[in-house]
Order: sequence, then structure tokens, then C-alpha cells
Amino acid sequence: MKRILITGGAGFIGSNLTKRLIVKGYSITILDNLSKQIHGEDQDSLLIKSIKELTTFIKGDVRKKADWEKALQGQDVVIHLAAETGTGQSMYEVEKYNNVNVDGTKKLIDILENKNHQIQKVIVASSRAIYGEGKYNCKEHGIIYPKERKGEDLKNGRFNLICENCKIELQLLPTDESSTINPSSHYATTKHQQEKMILKMGKSLNIPTIALRYQNVYGPGQSLSNPYTGILSIFSTRILNGNNIDIYEDGKESRDFVFIDDVVDATILALENNQANHEVFNVGSGVGISVEFVAEMLKEKYNSNINLEISGKYRIGDIRHNIADLTKVKKVLGFKPKIDFKSGISKFTGWVKTQEIQEDKYDASIKKLKNKGLLK
Repeated sequence: MKRILITGGAGFIGSNLTKRLIVKGYSITILDNLSKQIHGEDQDSLLIKSIKELTTFIKGDVRKKADWEKALQGQDVVIHLAAETGTGQSMYEVEKYNNVNVDGTKKLIDILENKNHQIQKVIVASSRAIYGEGKYNCKEHGIIYPKERKGEDLKNGRFNLICENCKIELQLLPTDESSTINPSSHYATTKHQQEKMILKMGKSLNIPTIALRYQNVYGPGQSLSNPYTGILSIFSTRILNGNNIDIYEDGKESRDFVFIDDVVDATILALENNQANHEVFNVGSGVGISVEFVAEMLKEKYNSNINLEISGKYRIGDIRHNIADLTKVKKVLGFKPKIDFKSGISKFTGWVKTQEIQEDKYDASIKKLKNKGLLK
């Protein structure tokens, strides 16, 4: 299986994965629409420049069946990364997220079911977002998978999860792959649909399929101009523009940040290990880092005097915490994250300092959320 189609291959994860696979001797074809939100108005970002000459590049759209048919010719494997991402944006661009994430994937499945092809494996990029609030423990009632937090609690500054039965505050646990699926944003819903469709197709057609539930991926090369990307990039751009950072809730909300090199490692392990077939895996660091700590670290790394303001604001669709349980991916694939957060953020900020300072578009994105009633 030496010929691989990577959809979204010019993106952050895709470009890094592409370069590593080429070194390993794979032949890579990329299908990417070069979204202006990621690649800029000229669609000529550093990401695309880094891989375009190394691959067979097809500028196309996963929403178009003809582009899929062209890209799939002669391929052995599909690594399907192309997707609209971003929790907040998904809540008001519902049709776009459906068209790309769900309907685009349906077109791939339709071709595999009804056309001649030689695809031997499909890997789809899923997301930890499908778990919603994830897994918790109640001292009285045991394991609980909480529903979305109530607006009234958030409004009154009660951000932590409580047991609906006994009203005791819940204890966070790492979320494993058998946890209840409970999407809290439209983005999460589309990723869950995408994952389910791919896995079901794989079993019905006897094509090995794998879903990788990526956590919060970061690292050098991440877009610094996209206001809907990860908070490390958003915060970095604000700091370098001399703008204060508004930290939502109480700043104690946490995320599992996983370095890009570790994500690439896990993806290649899934590609090359047949024990991964027809399985789902968390891909993360297994460590929760608070948003307040992220902001403090970035401020220190950039030697900035901007203010960090904990505002108590909250965004509809956001979760409180997430930590990936890596037991399965370690056991089956032998994956072990190599880059801890302090090392990773040093690598990231070191790279950011070599880049031109980007326009800070964050305020405009927040204005949209406020206008839609999604930011309180």
C-alpha cells in the first residue's frame, strides 16, 4: 500500500503527515481546496509551499464527486483529513459543515460502494469533540457521562460539572473510546456522523477502516491568521499584536494538547499496523492543561506585558475539560506521546517568533458569535 491519497493534505496535520510519509517511501496525492481561511487570500501559504512540489497535487473539493473520482485513481489508501473545523463557527455555519464533513464523506463512500477502485484502507480524522463533556466519576453514583452544562449554571459562574442526581461536584476522568458519545456542538455532530459512516462502510465492504479521535493538535506550522484555529495560535497572534487576552469562564477549563509530531506518529502507526483495522483510537497526550496556564506560558515565552483577563464569559458548545485515555492506542499501536506540553510550547513559540506578525482577526470572529447569541 504505497500510494496514498490525503484529503486536506495541504493543511496543518496533512502537510506534516505528507512530509513524513514521503521520507518513508510512500507516493502521495493530495486533494485540497486551499481554503482561504487557512491558506490566505492568495492561497499560497507556507503549508502548501512545503509539500506541493513533493506530491501529486489536485486542487479540488470533497463536495464534488468528480474531484473524488479523479483523486482516487490508482490509490491504495485514503487518509481523509479534509473537514471544516471549529466549534464556534460550526454553530452558525451549519449547512457548510454538513456539506463538507458529512456530504463530502458520503461521496467517497458512494464511489467505494459503486465504482471500481483499489482502495485497501481508509483512515478518517475524527475528533475528541464527539464525546462532549466526556467521562466523570460521582462519589455516590459512579461513572457518569454528563450532558451539556446548563446555561443558568454558566451564567452564575458555576462552571464545573455536577451530578444531576445528588448535586455533588463530579471528578474528571480520562475519556476512553468506549465512553458515551454526546456531541455538544454542530462540528462534533458532523465528525461523529463522518466517523460512523466510514466505519460502517468499511465493515460492509470489507475495507479496513480506522477512526483517529485527535485531541487539540498544535505545533509549528499551525495557521496564525485563522481566528477559528486552536487557542495557542489565537492567543499568540493577539499577544504579538499587543492585545489583551480575554480568558473565558474561570480559566481553569482544560484541554489535552497533543504535539503535531506525535499526531503524525500515531497516524502512521494506524496506517502500518493491521491490528488497527476497524478500530477507533484516541490520539492525545493524556494530560489536561488549563487555558489560564496556556495564556501565562505564552505571555512568558513572548516576553509580553499584555493583560490576561479572566472574564467569566462562556461560549455555547464549549466543554469544561478533556483528557484522553490512551490505554487502547498504547496497547494496540504501541503509541506513546514523546513531546510534553512545556517542550512543545517552546518549539511552537520558537517557530512563531520567526514568522511575520499576522493580523489579529479574533475580535471580528467574537463579534459574530455575540451577534448569533453564542457568546454570553
